[in-house]
Amino acid sequence: MARHVVAPVADIPPGHRKLVDVNGRAVVVFNLDGEFFALNNRCPHKGGSLCDGKQTGLVQSSEPGEYRYSRRGEIIRCPWHSWEFDIRTGQSWCDPQRLRVRRYPVSVEKGAQLVEGPYKAETFPVSVENAYVVVEA
Repeated sequence: MARHVVAPVADIPPGHRKLVDVNGRAVVVFNLDGEFFALNNRCPHKGGSLCDGKQTGLVQSSEPGEYRYSRRGEIIRCPWHSWEFDIRTGQSWCDPQRLRVRRYPVSVEKGAQLVEGPYKAETFPVSVENAYVVVEA
């Protein structure tokens, strides 16, 4: 799988997301407290933009009238029909065995290791032959 530099870390602060183009594919990158996750931007139900969805948490209930809210900001809800997906895994909450959003591996790396500057000096191979300097151009 090819690697694509999509944004500086500062462009996606904790709790936020950014829609990026990865080789013609719309991908939404989420920052969950310094951990980055990337999902395909299309909801598998009807194609709604997950980037436009609401980031929420997980509501669980062990019995009527008792509710527990956890995983704040780790669930993305499709804006069209409210289907929910785990940002960390891409799994659906309505049918986790069959439905999921495609997830892409994400890493944070030092810029100097990834991107060359905009200016690059032209270089030529050089060798020494019998006390003459030879440049191949």
